[in-house]
Amino acid sequence: MPLDAVFLSALTRELAPVLVGSRIDRIRMPERDTVLLGVRTEQGSRTLLLCAGSGDGRLHFTQAAYDNPPQPPMFCMLLRKHLTGAQITSLEQFPGERAVSLHLRCFDPFLGDTERQLVLELMGRYANLIFLDAGGVITDCLKRVDMTESEKRQLLPGLRYEAPPPQEGRVPFHTFVGGGLPEPVLTGEGLPADRWLIRYFSGLSPLLCREIAFSAFGRTDVPVTGENVGALMAAAAAAQRAAGGETEGPWMLLRPDGTPMDFYCFPVRQYGSAAELRRESSFSDLLERFYTARSAAERMRQKASGLMKTVRNARDRTERKIGLQRAELLKTRDREELRRAGDIISANVYRMKRGDRVLSAEDFYDPEGGIREIPLDPAKSPQQNAAAYYKRYAKAKNAENALTEQLAGAERELTYLNSVLEELGRAEREKDLAEIRRELIQTGYVREDRRTERKRKKEPAEGFLRFRSSAGMEIRVGKNNLQNDELTLRRSSGSDVWLHTQKIHGSHVVVSCRGEAPDRETLTEAAMLAALYSDASGSSRVPVDFTLVRNVKKPAGARPGMVIYTDQKTLYVTPDRDLAERLKAE
Repeated sequence: MPLDAVFLSALTRELAPVLVGSRIDRIRMPERDTVLLGVRTEQGSRTLLLCAGSGDGRLHFTQAAYDNPPQPPMFCMLLRKHLTGAQITSLEQFPGERAVSLHLRCFDPFLGDTERQLVLELMGRYANLIFLDAGGVITDCLKRVDMTESEKRQLLPGLRYEAPPPQEGRVPFHTFVGGGLPEPVLTGEGLPADRWLIRYFSGLSPLLCREIAFSAFGRTDVPVTGENVGALMAAAAAAQRAAGGETEGPWMLLRPDGTPMDFYCFPVRQYGSAAELRRESSFSDLLERFYTARSAAERMRQKASGLMKTVRNARDRTERKIGLQRAELLKTRDREELRRAGDIISANVYRMKRGDRVLSAEDFYDPEGGIREIPLDPAKSPQQNAAAYYKRYAKAKNAENALTEQLAGAERELTYLNSVLEELGRAEREKDLAEIRRELIQTGYVREDRRTERKRKKEPAEGFLRFRSSAGMEIRVGKNNLQNDELTLRRSSGSDVWLHTQKIHGSHVVVSCRGEAPDRETLTEAAMLAALYSDASGSSRVPVDFTLVRNVKKPAGARPGMVIYTDQKTLYVTPDRDLAERLKAE
C-alpha cells in the first residue's frame, strides 16, 4: 500500500491547517471500519473520513454520499457522546509511523474542559481507530485486541495506550536518511536494492523502495554492495526531500485505459511509458478518486452477494429448464410419423393377429411406395396397437402446445432474471439494493423477513437519476425494474419520449418534453444514457430505440420492468461516462 509514513507526512501537512481550530458537529459510522466526522472549518463545512480498513485504511476529506445504518454502532454512539462540539487542537503524525493522532478539546459536564485523542493506526490488517481519554487511557477502540489475538500489544478499554512498537530488525527510515548507517544494516549486501530497503527500514512502501532503487540505478533489482550503498541512500534522501519540497504534491498513476493504478506524494518514474502521471488538486481528491469508488464498489459487491447468488441460482435453474423443454419439444416434431403408423396399422388389420411383433406393409405415404416395418406390442390386438399410436400422436401434439407456451414463459423469466442481475451490477447505494430486494419479494424469488418487514410501510420508489441535456431538457433514468415501471407508466406524460436499448437489458429513459419536441442533440444524449445504463455500457454503436411514452404498454401479468412498444425509431450511440457526469442535474 503506497500510503506509507512518507506519504502520510505529506498528507498530514495538507490536512492540519484546515482541521486545527475546527469543531465537530456531526459523527456518523456508515461502515464497521469507517467513521465520518462532520467539521466546521473556516472554509465551511467539511467531512473528514477516518477509515481503519485492512486494505484501504486512510484519512481525507470526502464528498461521497454514504448510507447510514438503521442503528448506529456502539462505538459511534460513544464518539457522539464525547466528541460532538469538540474542537480539534492539532493533527500529528507519530514519527516515522503510519499512525496519526487527532487531539481534541471537549467539554465534560463533570470535569469541564478536557482533552481527548483519536488515534488512527494504518498498519495494514492491524489498522485501528482508538479513542483515548486525557490521561492516554483507552476509552474504546474500533477493533479490540485481547491476549488471544496478540500477546505483545493489547488494545482494550481501561488499558494505557502504547504507541505501535518498531518492527524488529528495522530502523526508522527518517532517522538515518542522509546520515551514517548502523552496522546491522550493512550486513544485507547482495540483496536487490528494493528488497534491501524494505528489510532494513520501516515506514517505506514497496512502491517507494522501488522508486528509490530506480532513481539510484535505473533498475530496482541491482544488488546492494558496499560500493553502491552510498548512491542508494543519496537517492533515498532525495526522495524524502522531494516529498517535502517543491515537487511535493498528490500524483496519480494511471493505466493506459485511464483507471487508477497507484499514487504517491511526488512523481513516480519507474513505470516509464506503461503509466501516465497526473497531478491531482489535493491529497483528499487523490485518495477520494483512488479509494472511494473502489471501496464503494467492493462494499456493494459484498452486500449484493446474497441477492446475486439467489438470482443466479434462479437463472441457472431456468436455463436448465429451458434446455429440457427444448429437448422435449424437439421430440414432438416427429409425431406425424406416429399418426402415419396408426393409419398403416388400421389399413392392414386383416393381415395381423395378436402376438405379432412387427408389421411389414406398404407405406402409402411414401411417394415411392416402399415397405415400412412398424413395431407392435404382442400383448395387444391390431386395433389396440393402432389406438396406441394414435394416442401417442395426440399426446405429442398436446405436449407441443404446452411446451411452446411453457418455453415462452421460461424465456421471459430468464430475460427478467438477467435484467435483475444487470440492476444488481449497477446498484450504487444500499437503498438501491433495498428496492431490488422488495422487487424480488414481490415476484416471489426472495422470502420476506416478517421480523423486519412487519411494521415497515410500503416505501415509494427511490428518486430516479436525473440529467439535464445540453438544450436544457430534463432526462430521467430508472435504476431498477420497479423504478422503470414507475417512471414509464405513472410519472411520464404520453407526449414524453421513451428510450431503451434494443434487445439489451437496461434502464428505461424518459425525456420530459413538456409539449416541446426534443432536438436531435437531446435525443442523442438521452440515447447515450440509455446505452450507458445497460448491459452494453462497454460497447460502441449501441442500438437504442425511442418512441413516445403513449406507445409503451405493459402486458397483463408481465414482470416488473417488462413492456412492449410500437412506432419506434433507432439511434446508434456510444456510451460516454464523462458526458453523463457533465449532464447530471444538480
